[in-house]
Amino acid sequence: EVQLVESGGDLVQPGGSLRLSCVASGFLIDDYAMSWIRQTPGRGLEWVSTILWNRATTYYADSVRGRFTVSEDPATNTLYLQMNTMQEEDTGMYYCGRVDSGIAIGQVTTGPGERSHYDSWGQGTQGTVSA
Repeated sequence: EVQLVESGGDLVQPGGSLRLSCVASGFLIDDYAMSWIRQTPGRGLEWVSTILWNRATTYYADSVRGRFTVSEDPATNTLYLQMNTMQEEDTGMYYCGRVDSGIAIGQVTTGPGERSHYDSWGQGTQGTVSA
C-alpha cells in the first residue's frame, strides 16, 4: 500500500525555520517525482517545490525560491523540505505528493497546485508563522 506521512509542522516566529519530513512507504521515492504543496488561508492550494527522480533537478515556486530547499534521503525513503526565513505568508497545511507519471513536470511546476497532478497524497502537517 502506498502511503505518505508528513511531520515537522510547528508554530514559528517570522524569520524562523522548519524542516518538514515525508516518509514514504509502498514505493521508492527515487523512482518518482515528488512535490510539496500547501493549502494556505485565502490562497487555496499552492505548489511549493518538486524534486525529480534523479534528485539533481529541483523546482521551486517564486515565492519560496532561495528560502526553501527540497531534498530526499533514499536510505530512509524520506522527502524533506527545509524552510528558512519563514514569513507569515508561508502559513498553511503542507502536503507531500507523488507526481502522477502521466503528468508532465511542466504542468506540475507551473500554475496553481492541482490535486489531480498526484496519485498519492499525505495527510498534511501544519506550519504556522506568527509573532
